[in-house]
Order: sequence, then C-alpha cells, then structure tokens
Amino acid sequence: MQFSQRLEHIRSNVFADMDRAKARAKSYGKDLIDLSLGSSDLPAPAHAIQAIASSLQDPSTHGYLLFNGTQPFRQVAAEWYEGKFNIAVDPETEVLPLIGCQEGTAHLPLAILNPGDVALLQDPGYPSHSGGVHLAGGEIYPMPMLAENGFLPIFADIPADILERAKLMILSYPHNPTTAIAPLAFLRSAVEFCQKNNIALIHDLPYVDLIFSPVENRAIAPSILEADPEKSVSIEFFTMSKSYSMGGFRVGFAIGNKDLILALRQVKASVDFNQYRGIFNGAIAALTGPQDTVTNTIEVFRQRRDVFIEALHNIGWNVPSPVATMYIWAKLPEPWSANSVKFAIDLVEKTGVAVAPGAGFGKAGEGYVRFALVHEPAILQEAVNRIAEFLG
Repeated sequence: MQFSQRLEHIRSNVFADMDRAKARAKSYGKDLIDLSLGSSDLPAPAHAIQAIASSLQDPSTHGYLLFNGTQPFRQVAAEWYEGKFNIAVDPETEVLPLIGCQEGTAHLPLAILNPGDVALLQDPGYPSHSGGVHLAGGEIYPMPMLAENGFLPIFADIPADILERAKLMILSYPHNPTTAIAPLAFLRSAVEFCQKNNIALIHDLPYVDLIFSPVENRAIAPSILEADPEKSVSIEFFTMSKSYSMGGFRVGFAIGNKDLILALRQVKASVDFNQYRGIFNGAIAALTGPQDTVTNTIEVFRQRRDVFIEALHNIGWNVPSPVATMYIWAKLPEPWSANSVKFAIDLVEKTGVAVAPGAGFGKAGEGYVRFALVHEPAILQEAVNRIAEFLG
C-alpha cells in the first residue's frame, strides 16, 4: 500500500518519542509527573458545564449544526472581542467557529498555499503551525526566535527570493514555547511587512489573558487587529482551552479579514460540520457569564510560576521568570545544552518527570526545555526535587 508523500513530514516527531518514553517510565514503576503538555488541570466554569448539561436534555441540539446554526455563538464571540479590544466585528463575515486554534492553523494553509509556496513560521514555534503547511504542500522558512532579540523575528533578515514566494506568516504572542510577549509596535511592523509583501498574517492568541504583569500598561496581550483594525491582511485565533480551561471541549473561533474567514470556512465545510450545539452553549455561557474563573486561572498559574522558579533557583538552575503563558522556557545546563531530546527522555525514564524538549518546537529551540505548570505547587516542588537528583 502506498501513501502520500505529504505524510513524510508529519509521520513522526519528538513528542511521539516522548510519549513512548513516558510509557516506558510507567512500565518501570515510575510515578509520572507530566509537565510536557499544556493541558490545564483546572476545571471549566461551572456555569459553562451547566449550560452543556441542560443542552443534553434538549433533542433539538442533537442534530448536525451548520454555519447558520452557529450564529448565536458568533454574535457572542464578536461582542466579547469588541468588549476586550474595542474593535468592531461583523459576526456574519468576520467570525468563524473552530475546533480549537489548532484546526485553524492546520486548515487555513490549505486555502492560501499552493505547492511550493512559502510560509514564514516562528522557530521555535507550536508544532501544528508547521503541520498545516506540510499538508498544503507548502515550504517553510523558519524565522529564528532568539533570546537576544526578545524572541521576536527579524523581518529584514528574510531573503528576497523567499519573500517572492511567501504567501503566509504565522505569529503567536504570548508565545509558546518561549513565553515572550510582543509589544503592539512589533505587531504593527508585522502588519506593515505583510501588507507590503502581500502576505496573509495569522496570529494565534490562546494566551491573551494569561498575563502576570502589566505589559505596556495593559492587563491583556495585544491583538493583531489592534495593529490592523481594518483587517486588511490579518486573522486571529482564540481558544477556550486556556482562559476557560475547556481544552477537552475543543472550541475556539477565528476573527479577522472576511476573505480569509470565507476561505477557511470553505475548507472547513468540506471537512466537518461543527461541534455539538451544547458545547457552543457552554462556550457562550463562559464568555458572557462571571469572569472570576479567568481571574482565578491567572492567579493559580502566577503562584505556580513563582513556586517553580524559586525551586529551580534553589538548585542552581537560574531561569528567567515569564510574564505570560503557563510555561517555563529553560535553557539547559551543561552537558545537556546540545541535546534536549536526550535530556527529556533520560529525565522521564529515570525520575518520572516529563518535559517537552526544545528541539520539538524547531531548530532554534535546541538547548531548551519547556515545563508546563499543570500541577499543584507541591507536585511542582517534588518535580524539581527529582530534577535536582537527576542533575546530581
């Protein structure tokens, strides 16, 4: 049996290797502390769960849900966005429900790229961003994200021959895995760059609320549409997974340029319908109901960050304290700085502590590991104790 060549780029990855290493650790009897996945351990809002539960008793919610049936959710998403960023949004032409941000970054390249076209991606960056490009037959130009540049790409370094073929750029701030935040001035420069070069700009924004210290006198991360209020080249993805701890419900939405929204809608229509209507009812309840869950989530991850950073510093691993996201991006000590995968596999097999190797996020991620703060402080402290023993 023969398979498509496009599978070659996505057939294996270091996260699959890590999954096997975690299974081996369990078979050795290790008590697993998994800090490798950014899946929140916090509960979804009670009023969102109640809305979903109530929907289950309504037979009218049990059928297929087409685009027109998502209008109540799109209206709420538009109002939520307008209230957050003071930018008007048309729920009919500028909003599209998604099965999480990952669906958007995986499917939109199919609507933009022809085989051989180039996508400009962050390196390191979230793995699904590259997966969608590979499935579309596109080529990736990695934009290095270096600490000395504040983990911001340098657009002037992109070669002219690459720009001639570039059709798509994907950015994401606050950034996974580096935890960096982009100032609004940088986002404006990205918009201007994409306008000049006729490039579609995707901004992945799952961590908009997970800000621990005010940035530019604001408590939330900037939106790409604040830099492109006319929505000339930009589209933005938001998920309910982080702010509202609804990762397993797989619900998010895209907001932005109406032509990009329509193109993504056309791809989506050939692949799926939509989620169960009850899940949208839960998302509506989360977006419109009390927001104390979001406030609590921010405080929980702030406390976990502080505990974990202090614990690492106490064992001599001096890692900068992030101002956003639910992660710690840590430069590896010697002799591990050139092989993050080996560090991660050896660590989990010997101690049961699982982390994400930086190399899994791109070439520029080598020499780092990412810790996800998805356990209570006592467990995070225990993880660092085991790491200290491993490091000797």
